[in-house]
Amino acid sequence: MTKVNQFIFFDFEMLCSNRGMPYKDMHAIRLGAVKYDLETEAITYFDRYIKPKDFKSLSRFCENLTGIHNSDIRSANNFKTVFSEFLSWVHGIKRSRFFSWSSNDFTRLQLDAEFANIPLSTIKKIKNRYVDFQAVFSKRVSKNPMSVENALSLYDLTFVGEQHNPMYDAYNTFRIYHSFSNNPIKSDLIMLEHYLLTLENDQQNKSINSRVINNLQLDIHNYLNELQDIYRINHVKKVLRKTYKLVEKYKAILVNRSGLFSQQCIEHVQSLQEFHNNLLQTYEEHLSYDSKIVMFDEYLTDPLHQLSSTN
Repeated sequence: MTKVNQFIFFDFEMLCSNRGMPYKDMHAIRLGAVKYDLETEAITYFDRYIKPKDFKSLSRFCENLTGIHNSDIRSANNFKTVFSEFLSWVHGIKRSRFFSWSSNDFTRLQLDAEFANIPLSTIKKIKNRYVDFQAVFSKRVSKNPMSVENALSLYDLTFVGEQHNPMYDAYNTFRIYHSFSNNPIKSDLIMLEHYLLTLENDQQNKSINSRVINNLQLDIHNYLNELQDIYRINHVKKVLRKTYKLVEKYKAILVNRSGLFSQQCIEHVQSLQEFHNNLLQTYEEHLSYDSKIVMFDEYLTDPLHQLSSTN
């Protein structure tokens, strides 16, 4: 497999209306991107207006929101031409990884590429190398989806460039990625603040781990207090959803890029994750036998009881 040696961050501005419009009709009117060379750390930029097929005019709302004018679009090339220029600028899909802030940009790429009769094989190559970085950031840091501006602020950064300029949106997404990648301790501390704890500035690692474990034990204790021994099969899904949410609350600790979390802390979270997997397996087995009820025996729940009482 070809070695990845560059990251491509891209963003679209699209047709818009204050009256609303179907997403399929919100064709791209501007494509901006940033290319980051992993070896040299050089950054290069791409910025093109796009003229949709059968374009008439932008709404006043869209002009005001995006800062794009009708004259910009009327003199622009169509999507197929701009996309070809973009691929030439990328200079190698197989050696690239593609990022955007939310999957909307890739969805837009797929729709407009199909509309422009661009080979599906080309889009599949990009899809296989695509990362929705907003989704990754939400799971690993912020818990909930954030705007680019708010994500930057977590690292004490402010937006650089013009708002609603896709090249600058792409560049600022790169800045978030760069901060996330190069500041694992800060990223994990932000994650703790958003998922679990309120931290003091001088919080020590030992204290952090103790508080995480105490929080986890309390959550498990409350979970077990509400857990019944017998459920109707159709009610087990609710238990699974609740268990999944509890696992998701602590799951980012397992990555431990920062090295902040102790082995004990990690093992506690792994035990919770294992319980969820066993619970899911129990449910699926009962479902396969057309069981009407599910019994949670001691073998299943004992590890959690032990976890909730471990000091």
